[in-house]
Amino acid sequence: MFHVLKLTYLQPLDVVDQTRPAHVAWIQREIEAGRLLLAGRQESQQGGVLITADIDTAEAERLMAEDPYQLAGLVSYERLSFNGALRADCL
Repeated sequence: MFHVLKLTYLQPLDVVDQTRPAHVAWIQREIEAGRLLLAGRQESQQGGVLITADIDTAEAERLMAEDPYQLAGLVSYERLSFNGALRADCL
């Protein structure tokens, strides 16, 4: 199962950005571990989006819980899961 994890900032951007280095380091570790495929801030600057690799729902929930933004109470998460039946060979 693949997951789109949508983050919504609960604090102003300048407050969120204080924790950004830890958040980005966490994302990099999860990409290197093969659990995340893509991550970025929304164009609106209201939050971010993470795209997971093929992981189960429990693993996606664990990812959300371990995000430094989540641990600091800076974001809320919304998870959209899909089966990824059609995909490019590069994945």
